[in-house]
Amino acid sequence: MQVQRHALLAQSLGPQREVISLHFGPQGQGKKVYLQAGLHADEHPGMLALHHLKSHLQELENAGRLTGEVVLVPIANPIGLGNYVFGRQLGRFELSSRENFNRNYRDLAELVCESIDGELGSDPAANVTLIRRCIRERLDALQPRTELESLRLTLLRLACAADYVIDVHCDSEAMVHLYVHSEQQAEARVLAGLTGAHAVLHATEQGGPDAAVHAFDESFTAVWYKLRQRFPNLPIPMATFSATLELRGLHDVSHELAKEDTAALLAYLGHLGLIADAEVNVPEPVCEPTPLAGVEVLNAPHAGVIAYRTPIGTRVDPGTALVDVIDPVNGRVSTLYSSISGMFYARVVERFTEANTELTFVAGHKPVRSGSLLCA
Repeated sequence: MQVQRHALLAQSLGPQREVISLHFGPQGQGKKVYLQAGLHADEHPGMLALHHLKSHLQELENAGRLTGEVVLVPIANPIGLGNYVFGRQLGRFELSSRENFNRNYRDLAELVCESIDGELGSDPAANVTLIRRCIRERLDALQPRTELESLRLTLLRLACAADYVIDVHCDSEAMVHLYVHSEQQAEARVLAGLTGAHAVLHATEQGGPDAAVHAFDESFTAVWYKLRQRFPNLPIPMATFSATLELRGLHDVSHELAKEDTAALLAYLGHLGLIADAEVNVPEPVCEPTPLAGVEVLNAPHAGVIAYRTPIGTRVDPGTALVDVIDPVNGRVSTLYSSISGMFYARVVERFTEANTELTFVAGHKPVRSGSLLCA
């Protein structure tokens, strides 16, 4: 295992934070896989899963069984890791800028399209090599102005040459689910089957058709998709499979679950050919991919106590009661019902809500939303 330390720009005087990446297997040969956890620093299931995965990868490396490079970043966000306010960790947003740590990543296609124009040819593999080299050169030339910018830039540099990028998160209270690019639904079936995902949510542009910046995982699919559109007569493959893997909810942190998730990730690496002599049976997914635009989100009509009526992991129909919002003072009770058929895969863990807060998420087969599909 090779340990690399990546210092971030110091926002103020005093200690300088750093991102630590762990590199396993031979570099520069075979496939490359990048996995990170804790980009939202208060989401802990992935951190524990990658802790267990690290030990297995060390054993495989010692045995000479890794055929390519696996990069682990178990703590992808040292800034958010220290965001404690009145004793509670708030790891989704940077406190200074109020920006979501998983938003506003660079449009890599715009970054390189001028550099590669006129250089691409008829060999798709050569085109991939050229594009990745240009991405790396342009990223290396960028100078961050803030600690948050340097974090984003560090993570982009670490992952930009990977063939597979898995950004491990968790939801508030949820079943395992995935976010993937619409062009990669077939490839997502393997990861979905191995992890037991109850929803695979796909989109071409999560932030909408006019999005100029992306969530982390989308940066590595949008670049290939946009360059294919920009140069339609040249062979440019979707060279990086990238996904956000949501490992259940905030409180689903245990050695038992982490070991289960580690086994799934090891099987995935084996299926990709990263582990020599690995025999992997990929289960049939428990769900088919559905559009991210098909997720029905129900919001609280008023403040109150939350009492859920249906457990997550349930396939619901129109008219299924999902949650009651109760005002204990005046006795008002508002029941929210699903208006679509689909998988009730996620809900908020808090049991008191403000008015208009998103409460429930049902993955349906037909689009019911448009524009930006990302929450705050």
